Amino acid sequence: MTNTDPQRVTDLRALIADFLRIRLDDKLIALEKLVNLAPGNPKRVDSESAALTRAELHKQFIPASWLEDAAQRVRQIQVVTHSLKPIHPDAKGSSLYSPQQAQKLLPVVGSHCLGPDFAIDVVGNAAALDVYKFLKLEHQGRSLLSLVLERDVDLAKALSDDPTQAQTWGSAFAGLIEPRGRIASHTLAKQLYWPVAKGVGDDFDPHDDADFHLLAPLYASSLSHRVYKTVQVDRFSEEATAARKAKKESEYSERPVREYPQLAIQKLGGTKPQNISQLNSERRGENLLFSSLPPTWRAVDLKPLLGTNSMFPRYSRRPEVKQLVKALLAFLKSDPVNNRETKERRTELINGLIDEFLQLTAELRSLPPGWSQAQECRLTNAEKHWLDPEGVEQALVLEGLPLSTDTAERVSALFANWLNAQLRDPLPMGDPEYLEWRNQMFDAIKAEEREAQS
Repeated sequence: MTNTDPQRVTDLRALIADFLRIRLDDKLIALEKLVNLAPGNPKRVDSESAALTRAELHKQFIPASWLEDAAQRVRQIQVVTHSLKPIHPDAKGSSLYSPQQAQKLLPVVGSHCLGPDFAIDVVGNAAALDVYKFLKLEHQGRSLLSLVLERDVDLAKALSDDPTQAQTWGSAFAGLIEPRGRIASHTLAKQLYWPVAKGVGDDFDPHDDADFHLLAPLYASSLSHRVYKTVQVDRFSEEATAARKAKKESEYSERPVREYPQLAIQKLGGTKPQNISQLNSERRGENLLFSSLPPTWRAVDLKPLLGTNSMFPRYSRRPEVKQLVKALLAFLKSDPVNNRETKERRTELINGLIDEFLQLTAELRSLPPGWSQAQECRLTNAEKHWLDPEGVEQALVLEGLPLSTDTAERVSALFANWLNAQLRDPLPMGDPEYLEWRNQMFDAIKAEEREAQS
């Protein structure tokens, strides 16, 4: 038998004793409040009854007595990651404990993405949740439940000096993760037929039950709790509040601002969320529902650039361009340290602007060729050739004129001049910045050309 560590056993016993002492103190304080109620109050407890209750409480919270009772009551609750009650509060079927390491890795978001640090839930009799709180106690970063599951010898010794008694209690506590009874669904649970995957060329008969699995989906409680906590941090934490304030004031913030539009809250359990599960109680019954509506497509007639001397006014009005310029300006105004992170962030924002430029280019190139040859088109020759290459080249061939070979360089220069103008007030923008923006745009254009030719 593995030797025990006396100091560790002592520490574990102290942890258990502190837990029971705190719970006993809470009960005694509540009792004293009843004793001190005004005479005539129906809830008032007389001194004689209080003395008896006090003595009974002290007996209940003797470690051996409480542990024996807890080992019996632990059967009334179950640790789970996927629960049935959220599907329907009166469903009597099975909930399951399926940790991340027991699941297949899939290319979709699910509870398998949670990693080893995930919240486990508890379902069952809410009156027995104190047993779970006991097993959640941590020693040296490990919960008592995890130690029980590993049959830790020091914890067994801390529970009882009698090895048989310690093993009995440990086995009872370890059963917290086991399904209660035979795994089963329920008439109030959801069920659905799912087609069985078959080989290529095999016939599928929608009238044959053998061609379907019957699935009984459960509520991914651990995943929902992670999502809830993440959204709470993104909405209400001090860092998120400061980031939104910086965005409103056009200042730079290291922390991104995350928004959750059209977020709905589903309340589970009504006035008694603890009847659904422990995690549901911690969320006050709140469960978040993200909007799953498809985006509303707003088609806008694409018009050629006529009556303007430059393509950049239309480019500047694009919502994404406005946002990126605002973010870049705020970032540069914050006078960031000249290091790799700063360069990467600046490059990221510039690449976003370049992507929008190339997107506008692709949209205008989809117009019928030749629109740039209209008398109303006052763009520069470089912009005409850039946005309407086929139409310009046809016109040059008809006139016997040579084709331009420096359009990409000239358009890159126009972009650099435009960006410097956006940032010049109040930042000092000069030739070094101009060359940087021009080179980034030119490299992006050439990369796109190589990709189109491959």
